[in-house]
Amino acid sequence: MLNETAVGIRVLSYIGDLKTSNVKIKKILISQPKPADLSKSPYGELSAKFNLQIDFEKFITIEGISAKEFRLNKNSLNGHTAVILTSRHAVDHFFRIAKELRREIPDSLKYFCISESTAYYLQKYVQYRKRKIFFGKQTFVDLLEVIKKHSEEHFLVPSSDVPNQKMFTMLDQAKINYQRGVIYRTVPSDLSKVDICKYDMLVFFSPAGVNSLRHNFPDYKQGNQLIAAFGPATKKAVKENGLTLNIDAPTQTAPSMAMAIDEYITKVNKERRRRSRS
Repeated sequence: MLNETAVGIRVLSYIGDLKTSNVKIKKILISQPKPADLSKSPYGELSAKFNLQIDFEKFITIEGISAKEFRLNKNSLNGHTAVILTSRHAVDHFFRIAKELRREIPDSLKYFCISESTAYYLQKYVQYRKRKIFFGKQTFVDLLEVIKKHSEEHFLVPSSDVPNQKMFTMLDQAKINYQRGVIYRTVPSDLSKVDICKYDMLVFFSPAGVNSLRHNFPDYKQGNQLIAAFGPATKKAVKENGLTLNIDAPTQTAPSMAMAIDEYITKVNKERRRRSRS
């Protein structure tokens, strides 16, 4: 376990030019569900290293599109020889909508998953070893290279009502034969019981999470609160909502959000020690 105690970590509003701020990072709110075992997660290590209180709260809720709405949108599960699954939500709702439509999924259907863990999640619904399952390393760029080797397939891409436009642009550029099927939607969670102002840092992982902040707290003012965002789309949403982005990930030196926060605080502490000696 890493050790470094900081009762009140004074951080900077802008790490780039190291302008001093009176903000103390003691409490961080992560806009995701709490890990099953926090002590073994990167955030557990982060909490112990800097003596932080890290809370978790789902800012968004996933709702399934009904079979009736699916049909009204002129979507169909017919005629596809393969399916692209980019998350566990996509897996769950793909099989849910198939059941509601009373559509039997053929054994010959090929599954292309964003990662190995998503591929193994298919075991919840199919016999893994008896299906043709392919997966990327972790990103859609990796998966696309696999998909290109099967360009003769007709793909279905189950997605939410908030599309990953970059992913579909990449599919178009690669001239992949696919159809997008909206099978679930992202809606703001009820955060009425959350005291948003008590946190020194808010951490977001999707544009929907940022929009949920505005939905639940229409009069929200950032003030000295720090905001961290993962991914270019989330970063863009932060700026479009008139907020200041303090920490962004992934970067070359910090591929995860926990590492980005660690790097940020470490740099600030180093500068604070330098100033105290001068």
